[in-house]
Amino acid sequence: MRKPLSDAFIILLRLEGLAVAAVMIAAYFKLHDGWGLLALLILAPDLSMAGYAFGPRVGAVSYNIVHSYIFAAGIAALGFIWPVLFPIACIWTAHIGLDRALGYGLKSVTAFNETHLGPIGRRR
Repeated sequence: MRKPLSDAFIILLRLEGLAVAAVMIAAYFKLHDGWGLLALLILAPDLSMAGYAFGPRVGAVSYNIVHSYIFAAGIAALGFIWPVLFPIACIWTAHIGLDRALGYGLKSVTAFNETHLGPIGRRR
């Protein structure tokens, strides 16, 4: 069994998520004017939870792919070819940072509420 992360480490990871979200929202407004696109797309990554309709393993995989910084970095990399993608990458990364700040980490295939940041909604 995996040893749980210390409370101090979890706080550090949550603060890291908050910092990422703040920087990405600032970058978004530097690249793009207005709240419209941000409001439209800020929750879009959560559509990946639809994978849970096909079971916890498929759900966890689909959620984790979309909620990894690697996916958002891929969108940003494509922004060098299609600059319209840079603001979308900022929104996507901000969403991931906000999730991490709130304790919604990458999901375990065993249960939705088990994440790399510990259980959702419960204090250890």
